[in-house]
Formats: sequence, C-alpha cells, structure tokens
Amino acid sequence: MGILNVTPDSFSDGGHFLDTKIAVNHSLRMVDQGADIIDIGGESTRPGSDPVSINNELARVIPVIEGIRNKSTIPISIDTYKSLVARKALEAGANIINDISGLNFDPEMVNIVRNHKAPIVIMHIKGTPDNMQVNPQYDDLIQEVIDYFQKQINLCRDNGIPKSKIILDPGIGFGKKLNDNFILIRELKRFTELGYPILIGPSRKSFIGLTLDLPVEQRIEGTAAAITTGIMNGARIIRVHDVLEMKRVQIISDKIRGAIA
Repeated sequence: MGILNVTPDSFSDGGHFLDTKIAVNHSLRMVDQGADIIDIGGESTRPGSDPVSINNELARVIPVIEGIRNKSTIPISIDTYKSLVARKALEAGANIINDISGLNFDPEMVNIVRNHKAPIVIMHIKGTPDNMQVNPQYDDLIQEVIDYFQKQINLCRDNGIPKSKIILDPGIGFGKKLNDNFILIRELKRFTELGYPILIGPSRKSFIGLTLDLPVEQRIEGTAAAITTGIMNGARIIRVHDVLEMKRVQIISDKIRGAIA
C-alpha cells in the first residue's frame, strides 16, 4: 500500500503532493514501483494535528482519485474517518475505506461500508489525533487492542458487513508510547489469531526516529526492519512511503517465510 498524502502538514511528506497532477503522477510512479494499493489521505492524522473541514478534504482527494482512475485500475484506498468523504471517494472510483478511528468517530461510516460493500481497514487508536500521544497508558497493550478489534468486528457483524471485507491495523504510532510500537510488531501473531488480514504502517514513524536519533528522511533502514519483522509475524498489507525499496523488502521477506517460490 503506497501512501499518498494530499495534505500540507503530514509528518513525512506534507505539501509535496498538493497539486493534483503531481499527486496523480506520483501515484502512477508508485504503481510502477510495485504498489498493489494506493492509499490517499486528505487530512493529516499526525500527533497533535487539527481536523480539516469535509469540503477541504473532498477538494483535496476527489480530483486525485478521479485522475488516477482515468489512467489506472489500481485499487485505491481512501484514508478518512468521515462517512461523507468515504462515500464521495467510493463514488469517484476508490475501492477501500481506511478508517483510523476503526468506525468510532462517525456513526454513519458503518452504513457506508455495508451499502457499498467496500473493504474496511479497522485501525486501533487511543484518543484522537489531537490528544492520542498525551501519555497513553495500557494495563495490557495486546489484550486491550484485541478487545477493541473484537468489539469493532462485532459492530461490523451486527451491521451486515461480512468477515471477508474486514482488515485489522494495530495502529502503530496512534496512541502508543515508543516501546508499545515495538511490542505491537513483536506480538503481531496474537492479532492474526483473530482470523483477519493484518495491515501495519510503521513507515518513517517517530518510534524509528527516536530510537535511531534520525530525521524523517533517514528512517528507511528502520522502516525496512519493522516491515520485515512485521511480515514474518503475520502482516499481509504494508503501508509505506518508499514503495520501491519496501517492495524489495517484502519480496525477500516472503521468500524467507516460503510464501513465494
């Protein structure tokens, strides 16, 4: 899953792809580099970020989705927690909803997922992007994330969303202390036991930067280590900025675990 942030303030690439033509061309480049999905977001959800209006988010993402869809059949994921944005994105050609709130922030989102028969990424988050990194605490990190997933899976089931449409994301960096992120990756197999595909998104994140004392643009090796370990522990979708390099990491990891000949 190649990341495309059409935002002015995302932590890694904010402001790089605000122009629609540049954003579309970057998406097509990621496809050429091996992306299987393009994940488009119009609102930064970095720690401490402020929400943007629905109109601003739509103005950022819809032209890009339409531009990609005019040139490629690549599956497109819309990274949003707003049901109206999700619906408009699906109508414009997106295929998947990637909801950082795990269907918690907008009660209408579950209906959009059901009505459009769209795959949904249910991510774990503690708090909101504005406050999630203000001293997050867990008594039992892994079990609390599992309990959260079970609750949201039940919500999907009760609303007619089939198991085949659900993807789980433990939410690396979303309401987690530094070491929590390493624990999530180390214990990823606990989440695979729930029986759903697992997505991870460690790419360039601060737990790597703080551990290695490196800025965003120098975190590729740390990202590669996190991705490799994640794949070996059960991740089947990896959300990354550096598609070319991480595709190579994915291929070698899959060879080691015997998933490809």
